[in-house]
Amino acid sequence: MEFPERSDVDGLIDPQPLPGFAKVRYEPRTERLDDPVGAARESLDALDLDDLPAGATVAVGVGSRGIDRIDEVAAAVVDRLAERGLDPVVVPAMGSHGGATSEGQREVLAALGITEESVGAPIDARMAAAELATVSVGDADLPVYFSEAALAADAVLVVNRVKAHTNFTGPIESGLAKMTVVGLGKQRGAKAFHSTAIAEGYVETLTAALDVIERETPTVGGIALVENFEEEIGHVEAVPAGSFLDREPELLERAYDEMPTLPVDDVDLLVVDEIGKEISGAGMDTNVIGRYRVLNAPDPETPDVDLIYVRGLTEATKGNGNGIGLADLTRKRAVDQLDLKKTYANALTSGSLAKSKLPVVAPDDEFALRTALAALGGYDPETVRIVWIRNTQDLGEFRVSEAVVEDLPEAAVVTDREAVAFDAGTAGFEAATDGDSGA
Repeated sequence: MEFPERSDVDGLIDPQPLPGFAKVRYEPRTERLDDPVGAARESLDALDLDDLPAGATVAVGVGSRGIDRIDEVAAAVVDRLAERGLDPVVVPAMGSHGGATSEGQREVLAALGITEESVGAPIDARMAAAELATVSVGDADLPVYFSEAALAADAVLVVNRVKAHTNFTGPIESGLAKMTVVGLGKQRGAKAFHSTAIAEGYVETLTAALDVIERETPTVGGIALVENFEEEIGHVEAVPAGSFLDREPELLERAYDEMPTLPVDDVDLLVVDEIGKEISGAGMDTNVIGRYRVLNAPDPETPDVDLIYVRGLTEATKGNGNGIGLADLTRKRAVDQLDLKKTYANALTSGSLAKSKLPVVAPDDEFALRTALAALGGYDPETVRIVWIRNTQDLGEFRVSEAVVEDLPEAAVVTDREAVAFDAGTAGFEAATDGDSGA
């Protein structure tokens, strides 16, 4: 596909003067755990594993990206299981991620630092899933699938972060229940779940499927992780099977209290340097940007962001650009980074098609900003409200236009003021956030 060159569109929109920007450090109070890896290791003792005979195999489901020290946590869980005379095996629990292939899911784990050598256990990444049963959810029949690798074990436990989901709001969102149902459902289970959830409701579908899995599989529980504002593990807790739906709502409430968010709710333009699957399942956290863009689920009430400009993809996402469709604008450089096979595998399985649509593609930063500012209508550099972040996970440092400064909370401290211009050769930002030259 050919996109317009700068010369093709340059005369369509007049250049716009940029506002002044302030660099901001944002450090709200947050809770920290001194030894989260040790806590994860010791938490296993709270699960009922005493009835398992020596040498029993335990499938450890992992695979959510962006979790603080997940490689160390996974290794600690494996080590503690081995100490108890059990035989752990790691099973990727990530639905269709990694292009819905065994090799791709191993690649995702390796990107997280989880390999057979680092974790001290074999990895069974086969994609096959067995159909356990079919249950009714509203007006739909839901086939429930479960990883054959996990089903072959004597016991199954999952390790996952409890957090706000990127598609819906409810008493249970992303956590142990979702990883058990969707992650260990592999591609077929993830597809069946999302197809039903879009029509009948996410919580209702998750609850019905989890009931089948707890009845038909040797699932013993999970290790729940809750992160703080700094994206560090702030709480670790073992939750027995049968208690996921009872315990996760309180853990989710804690996660919401600690969740990174924008410092203001009213934003004309949000500039995002990078999106990626390790940052959020939706590429950028939908709760941060105020957009779900899914059927039968209203967008969050706050923040109110008029336009979003995404500048590129992270290296770790390996071309999976799921979430690019949440933006209004992107640039040619970002499109060049896309692996559409991986992106489409994600979109087709989840049924959340809007997240993989292409927004308007600008040739460079300067024209993207020119387009966005003109689209706001009645643009005034003195009053325009722009927030410019590296990604939706790292919100400790960012830039804001001068009109936003007076509305910043007390935890946000202005560290510097600067003018942002464009490099004449690349039309990229001269003053870009750390780690991105803007070229």
